[in-house]
Amino acid sequence: MTQKTQASRLDAIVIGAGFGGLYALYELRRQGFDVLLLERAPGVGGTWYWNCYPGARVDVYGIEYSYSFSDEIQQEWDWSEVMPTQPELERYLNFVTDRLDLRRDIRFSTTVTAARFDEEAGVWSVEADTGERFTAQFVVAATGCLSAPLAPNIRGVEAFSGDTLITSTFPREGYDFRGKRVAVVGTGSSGVQAIPIVAEQASSLHVFQRSAAFTRPAGNRPMGRDEMDAIKASYPDLRRRLAETFTGTIHVGAITVEDIPTDERILTASPEKIRRKVAEDGWSAPWGWYDAFVDPAANKAAVALYGDLVRGVVQDPDVAESLVPTYPLGCKRPIYDTGYFATFNRDNVTLVDLRKEPIDRVTPDGIETAAQKYNFDVIVYATGFDAITGALTRIDIRGRDDVSLKARWLDDARAYLGLQSHGFPNLFMVNGPGSPSVHINVVAAVEHHVQIIADLMVHMAKNDKTTVEPDVEAEIGWAERVDSLVTGTIRASDDCNSWYLGSNVAGKRRKYLTFVGGQVAYRQACDELVNGGYIGFVFD
Repeated sequence: MTQKTQASRLDAIVIGAGFGGLYALYELRRQGFDVLLLERAPGVGGTWYWNCYPGARVDVYGIEYSYSFSDEIQQEWDWSEVMPTQPELERYLNFVTDRLDLRRDIRFSTTVTAARFDEEAGVWSVEADTGERFTAQFVVAATGCLSAPLAPNIRGVEAFSGDTLITSTFPREGYDFRGKRVAVVGTGSSGVQAIPIVAEQASSLHVFQRSAAFTRPAGNRPMGRDEMDAIKASYPDLRRRLAETFTGTIHVGAITVEDIPTDERILTASPEKIRRKVAEDGWSAPWGWYDAFVDPAANKAAVALYGDLVRGVVQDPDVAESLVPTYPLGCKRPIYDTGYFATFNRDNVTLVDLRKEPIDRVTPDGIETAAQKYNFDVIVYATGFDAITGALTRIDIRGRDDVSLKARWLDDARAYLGLQSHGFPNLFMVNGPGSPSVHINVVAAVEHHVQIIADLMVHMAKNDKTTVEPDVEAEIGWAERVDSLVTGTIRASDDCNSWYLGSNVAGKRRKYLTFVGGQVAYRQACDELVNGGYIGFVFD
């Protein structure tokens, strides 16, 4: 346990012990700062501590979704699969924590409830649910992009007499579905990953789907010893190549319009060319057309092509039709699955299409829709997150003039380069709104953000600067650049509703929350501000 107490005045408080927080603790400590990390969980992992539902795994290769700052860690750690599961990712982060001796500066089971900036003293006062209060010059919020769970917004949830589970807070000891009548509500990423495994155990499984998912086979496999050794021998080259890509991934990554030749157009392609692309690219084929990302008619053609792939797997025509998305391809983050569509061919699995029979309420015995009543022993809610901003707005953060960050962001969630918001000096965000965050390899994104933050803090210490915050014009200018990249595109169209836009959260302003210009363009923008003497930041 750390020896630092609430009486200590610290250089920095880091919030969150996921990938971003652990690296921030390491790097700031390495630079000579006195740092304390506060974490609400009993252990490290962040998202990968809490999301321990069946089938939880990352959708990027582990060799890419891992720290690059330490070659010793790269050489000492072996991945058992190309796309690691939640338990393996949690073990990895525990290994890193112990290897770097980070635990002595982490306070576990400590939830940050409030943070207030003292203008006269130029410091932050951070309050925890333990009743403690900590004081620091800087706060680094590594609270995660997908770490604020949404409770199911369904009438009668509390009335259910069986077991209620939520994927984002799944029991750490697991759950035995054998012989149970199970409902899974939600078919986002966690639902798509959990459903095939639950189906193998449950006596019956009903999947309640509000909107169908665009998903592709993950192609996961074991990582062989020779393959792992070859990767270790070439890590420098791999990291260099990753830094030059749009998404920070090579082996698996989101396909974007920037990746596709402009002459690849589905509306003018011959039937033979379309068939050949499907034969060569499989489930990736619908994403392989330039015009599908810029032309609504082409996008509909790509969705129809995706529907043909679904119908080729799902045997029941009505079920297959319900599993074909009705919103634009490219609107939501694509999901990588393991046997998802084939699961609906099982005799014990039933799809309930909520477009046809919406849920009316949860009853003591199960779920009642507009069409009928269903009885269950357990209901699993895969209802998603208040993404990007939710983890921060759930903390009572108050900056200059006692202004609330939640209130400020209610109208427009802005942060200069995703790092800081005007009016909240010395509060840094790792992957805040306006950063590439979840649109690129998240681990690469957090490493880059933490390095910028650490370098800025060192710059301030060397130049006797007490506070820093973005100039409001710079913040607005960056927000306009972020908006310009999605305005008029499929991502922000009226028939696209996604957590990127905050559309899954009642009362949240519809606004695209991430920079979609890719990691190279983003890093160039950051380099320009640093080389220009931290353009857009105001120092005191």
